[in-house]
Amino acid sequence: MQQKWSFSGRYSGYTMQSFQKDLLSGLVVAVIAIPLGMAFAIASGVKPEYGIYTTIIAGILIALFGGSRFQIGGPTGAFIPVLFGIVMTYGYDSLLIAGFLAGIILLLMGIFKLGSLIKFIPKPVTIGFTSGIAVIIFVGQIANFLGLTGVEKHETFFSNLRELGIHINTINLYSILTAVICLIALLLTPKFFSKVPGPLIGLLLSTLVASLFFPTHVATIGSTFGDIPSTLPQFRFPEITIARIQQLIVPAFVIAILGSIESLLSAVVADGMTKSKHNSNRELLGQGIANMIVPLFGGIPATGAIARTATNIKNGGVSPFAGIIHGVIVLLILVLFAPYASQIPLASMAPILMVVAWNMSERHGFYQLLKTKTADSLVLVVTFLLTVFVNLTVAVEIGLLLAAILFVKRMSESMVTIKALPNENHKRDKIESQIVTAIHDCPQISIYNVEGPLFFGAAQTFEQSIMNTINLKPKVLLLRMGKVPYMDTTGESYLSSVVKDFSKHGIVLISGINSQPKSLLNKTGLSDFIGARQFFEHSGDAIDFALEQLEKDKCLGCKHFAFRECAVLSGTNEIKEERKIEVPTP
Repeated sequence: MQQKWSFSGRYSGYTMQSFQKDLLSGLVVAVIAIPLGMAFAIASGVKPEYGIYTTIIAGILIALFGGSRFQIGGPTGAFIPVLFGIVMTYGYDSLLIAGFLAGIILLLMGIFKLGSLIKFIPKPVTIGFTSGIAVIIFVGQIANFLGLTGVEKHETFFSNLRELGIHINTINLYSILTAVICLIALLLTPKFFSKVPGPLIGLLLSTLVASLFFPTHVATIGSTFGDIPSTLPQFRFPEITIARIQQLIVPAFVIAILGSIESLLSAVVADGMTKSKHNSNRELLGQGIANMIVPLFGGIPATGAIARTATNIKNGGVSPFAGIIHGVIVLLILVLFAPYASQIPLASMAPILMVVAWNMSERHGFYQLLKTKTADSLVLVVTFLLTVFVNLTVAVEIGLLLAAILFVKRMSESMVTIKALPNENHKRDKIESQIVTAIHDCPQISIYNVEGPLFFGAAQTFEQSIMNTINLKPKVLLLRMGKVPYMDTTGESYLSSVVKDFSKHGIVLISGINSQPKSLLNKTGLSDFIGARQFFEHSGDAIDFALEQLEKDKCLGCKHFAFRECAVLSGTNEIKEERKIEVPTP
């Protein structure tokens, strides 16, 4: 009989069988996480053990406090360009401060329930910087793959390419052989042994070959960074000053945005694989707590790792215990086997990161967006190029700004303000724009169909469309606003200008206005200026009211016949049937 443990929420109904599944999954993920943690740390410009510390602490805390039952947290490739730039510019201690500040930002995002806002970051921006990061990671590992010596690391992409060119004559064939062995194992293991972690097999096999046959001919973790300690570092609170906060707040914000995007994307992937539902705000809280604690023990920023989370699910993980177990196992391996990790060649780490870069490159999405040849393609390319050739911070800022500008432009183009009249050929006299002509347009009543959001990007066009087409100063201006879903204060200001200018010689009627625009007009007082009796739910009622306001003597002899009533009003015929007007659905 299964023993049930009394947990609430995500642990409800947890059984010993569930624990066995989490134990197996946690073990598999831990084995994968160790080489990745070290590789990400090295690529970020810090010692490999800092990646292991992050894997342990963040893995446990994100599982405990996060909003997804299946999330596996730790260092990821997305952070590499940002972290490397901070280390190169400000140093390792500043990286700890930036990570701590990013944790605070993530915590506040969770507290203020901003998890849903991440979905508003445009896809071209995320694909652009993700693809750019992949290029930076891939190129950054060429030196280790080829075994080049004397290569200095720089913050800029061009400088790093130049270093490769300068030192290309130092190629080490033993390093290439080691890297190729690891790469072949990475590629073949999933095909023949799908349950076995490819990175582990590649790392062990290539390290074994290098240690046995040419131990002194390749650079190792130990020879480059020193031996990996077998204990966690002591607690140390970084020295935070106002000057350092001002210096690091922008990089911290970028870390927080990247962390939130990747963690929530990972949670969404987990939802799709398990038919579950994560809590996005709680996930940000968990990410914030983890990233505030990790720097106190020397760790680097962490987030939800998509590949490790997917591996957790595929291997049977059913609860956050899998993430906790994965962190504990990494800790045990650190304590027991740290000296052996020092013997791992850097050439063995290079193909692991190259495969990570290839998998995260979003190449299919990049190509599909590029193929559309739209404004999104421009955002994609600009974000990608800035990520690679400038830095990620600038890329995200410019990418979002460009996407926002192009969005406003598209929205402004969707605003349509055009004259309309009832179509007598339609059985319900549907009000249409295409029937208005120079000889078929009422001189005393101007009807306008207003469609689209009336906001700052379209407000001036709206005003000009009306003022430029009212030449004879009609008696009545009817604005059909049933298809205006939203109005901001700029739109209200331009509408107010039209209303007040027209009211000097006529009256303004508004029909079909939606709740949000009407509420704004109430708040600004414009609805009181227009008058409650001049707002109508249906255009037909508004037209009936408008016809009552006509100066009848001006109708005599009129040949426009814009309305059915015109035949009588002009003195040429009688009304033969009652007019009915169809009201478009807002």
